[in-house]
Amino acid sequence: MTTEEAARSKGREREEGQQSEHPEQPYDVFGRLCPSRELFAELADKWSLLILMSLAACGPQRFSELQRGVGGVSRKMLTQSLRNLERSGLVLRTVYPETPPRVVYDLLPLGRELAGLVTPLGRWTEGRAGQMMAARAEFDAAHAEG
Repeated sequence: MTTEEAARSKGREREEGQQSEHPEQPYDVFGRLCPSRELFAELADKWSLLILMSLAACGPQRFSELQRGVGGVSRKMLTQSLRNLERSGLVLRTVYPETPPRVVYDLLPLGRELAGLVTPLGRWTEGRAGQMMAARAEFDAAHAEG
């Protein structure tokens, strides 16, 4: 059974009365034109997930704190990712009327919920990185040309 067939099967199960997490919303990330796919792709971006995890672990942060905490992210990518997360209702941007203005980013309830889901994935990845790197090295050696 293909992924699309499995997704259609789940859709039929919902139609037949089985409960889904959000039965009032017929979105399907496997659907080529479904808007949930675009949202999923934006959320699956590495910077977005790392930003969510950083905000969950450290609490509200200023832009510079986030940039230091999420090593390797450029100002441009951090700005773009924060804007997308804010637009999607996951992150709150608060500007304090001070001189100079202070801007702080924090998680909204949806962002906190998502961070709670992805943080274990990050921890699992950290714990299994050695095994995966060894598997990659083994694969690369077995498939090396020459």
